[in-house]
Amino acid sequence: MREFVLERAGDTVEALRRAAARTPEDGNMQYLAGGTNLLDLMKLDVMRPNRLVDIAPLAVEHGRVRKLEDGLWLGAAVKMSQAADDPDVQSDYPVIAQSLTQAASAQLRNMATLGGNVLQRTRCNYFRDTSWGACNKREPGTGCAAMDGCNRRLAVLGVSDQCIANYPGDFAQALIALGAEVNVFGTDGRDRTFAFETLHRLPGDTPHIETTLEPGDLITGFKIPAGPWTRRSRYVKVRDRTSYDFALASAAVALALDGDRVVSARIALGGLASVPWRAHAAEDALEGRVLSEANAQGAAAAALEGAVAHGDNAFKVELGGRTLVRALVETRDMEIMP
Repeated sequence: MREFVLERAGDTVEALRRAAARTPEDGNMQYLAGGTNLLDLMKLDVMRPNRLVDIAPLAVEHGRVRKLEDGLWLGAAVKMSQAADDPDVQSDYPVIAQSLTQAASAQLRNMATLGGNVLQRTRCNYFRDTSWGACNKREPGTGCAAMDGCNRRLAVLGVSDQCIANYPGDFAQALIALGAEVNVFGTDGRDRTFAFETLHRLPGDTPHIETTLEPGDLITGFKIPAGPWTRRSRYVKVRDRTSYDFALASAAVALALDGDRVVSARIALGGLASVPWRAHAAEDALEGRVLSEANAQGAAAAALEGAVAHGDNAFKVELGGRTLVRALVETRDMEIMP
C-alpha cells in the first residue's frame, strides 16, 4: 500500500470543506467510511489516493433508518447489517433486507455502509490485478483483457467494446427495483436528489467514469417511496457458493397484483450487467397480464434480449432468464401479512 494522508471530518460541512480544499498534489482524494472495498483496492495498488477523508463520524447525521409517511429513508452511513435487521425494512421492504443479508459476510456487513456499498467497484480479475496492463477501467486506452480472457463472471448486459466488467453489488438492485432516489451534497453547496437509477454510468467509451457524481460529492442517503409493491418484493441470488459469494445472476422483484394479474411490476437484475440494471422491457411485458410461468418466461426473454456474451459467460443469458422466472413466481406466491 502506498503512503497517504488520513484526515477526519467531524460533520458533513467539514467533510465537504476538506474535499473542496483538495489540490492537484492530493491526487485522487477519497472518502473513507467502512473501507471494506476501498482499502482492499488500495492494498492491491488498483486505487492510489494520496488523501483519505474519514467520514465515520458522519454516522451521527446520516446513520439512521427512518420510516416516513410516504416511504423509507436509509442514511448513507447506516451499516448493511443495521438496515437488514431493521423491523420496518424486514416487514415493509423485504427485498432490501434480503439483498443485504445475502451480500458479503456477517463481519463485512457490520463494517460496510450503504453509501459505500452502492459505489463498490467491479470484481473483474483484470481490473484487480495490476500485472495485467490491458484494463480500460483501470488505465483508460489500454484495452480489455477480459474480452478474450477469463470472463465467466462478467457482464452480458450494458457492455461495450471497451469493457465487459460487471457490477458486483446486491443492494443497488433492490433500490432500483423500488424506484429509490439518492441524496447528494456537493462541494459547491448544492443539495440534490435524483433517481438512483441514474447514478451509475454505462461503460461506453469511458468505462473508467463509473458514476454521475462530481469530485467531492457526498452521498447522504436514499429515499424509497411507499407503494403497493414494496411488501410483495423479493431478492433471488444465484451464486457458486451460497455462504459467501458474488452473484452469477440475481433478480430484485416488486409486484402489485390484482388477484393473479400484474398491476405494476418492478424488476432489476444483478450479476449480469455493467451497472445495476432496471429491466424495463420485462416490466412492460408483464403489466396487465396474469403472472403465469409462461408469461414470466416471456418477461425473462424480454429482459435478456440484446445480451452480448463473450466465451465463458455465455451461460449467463439462460441463467439470468431462469433466475428472473424463479424470482417472479416466488414473489407472486408470497404470503403477505395484513
